Amino acid sequence: MTIVAAADGSALGNPGPAGWAWVISDQEWRAGGWPRATNNQGELMAVLDLLRSTESRRDEPLLVLCDSQYVINSVTKWMPGWKRKGWRKADGKPVLNRELLEDLDAALRGREVRFEWVKGHAGHPLNEAADTRARAAATAYQQRRDPDSGPGLIGADPVTESTSMRTPAIEPSAPSVPAPVSAAEPSLFDLFDLDADLSASPAGSASVPPEPSGSASPADDLVAELVELERMLLDPAVRGDARRLDELLHPDFVEIGASGRVWDREATLSALPGGPALEADCDPISAIELAPGVAQLLYRSIARVDGITRSSLRSSIWQRVDGAYRLRFHQGTAEA
Repeated sequence: MTIVAAADGSALGNPGPAGWAWVISDQEWRAGGWPRATNNQGELMAVLDLLRSTESRRDEPLLVLCDSQYVINSVTKWMPGWKRKGWRKADGKPVLNRELLEDLDAALRGREVRFEWVKGHAGHPLNEAADTRARAAATAYQQRRDPDSGPGLIGADPVTESTSMRTPAIEPSAPSVPAPVSAAEPSLFDLFDLDADLSASPAGSASVPPEPSGSASPADDLVAELVELERMLLDPAVRGDARRLDELLHPDFVEIGASGRVWDREATLSALPGGPALEADCDPISAIELAPGVAQLLYRSIARVDGITRSSLRSSIWQRVDGAYRLRFHQGTAEA
């Protein structure tokens, strides 16, 4: 008989007080956390503890319901290549959260485990239950009290604590993907990158790029849909919510900032929720469908930082995944 369980993580601040949880039923679930960790570490730990807790039933197939593309891709797509490269990514940079991933790799050995993505906050009973318990654990650590760890698996021996279950190190981003360095340089649309060299730019605003040649005026509904998504990403409430960002960013998201810095999805999700809030808006220029399910929006971002209004010209490529657009690529150029 297949064991079906949902696993989820939560971080209040990302990094900040963090929790994780897995749920099979109201009678079988477990939760934990740390005073300071990232959302991704909570997501990984939820799956790791689920594997360890069900070790006594390792002969039974396990279906893990997970709303984290990072966890699913790490385990099912990226891990074999990381291991071959000595736990380094394709660019040679060290893999983040290596200790948790190595423990996961060992726990998966010899197990029949399948992962299934479920959309977060969409009413899935097990996912909602895991999310609630993970957030409760994070809140407990925020309030400096012990979380409710739950009953665990019925009839199973208690899980023995290992090094990876203790407070994990908050690993820095790879050198090529630095964390924000000032209130004027958040990742994901680093609206005003203080390291960007604008000395070569002529005075005044840069000219607005024309629409791609040979294209008709973009359909109003496409412009409206993409502008709404861009404005969501500029909304401080969304930028501070790791889960909502997780749902809006494509698994292969990359941003090239005004200074030439490159941000991947993992670094963005780790850095942005704890970053500064910006008052910003999106002034659309053009939108075009590049291919079925792939669209590009050109626009000008206008933001106010420390009382100063500045702008950037921006290009975003959105790709449909499971019926919804997710941001695949973004690049911005600050205007003089």
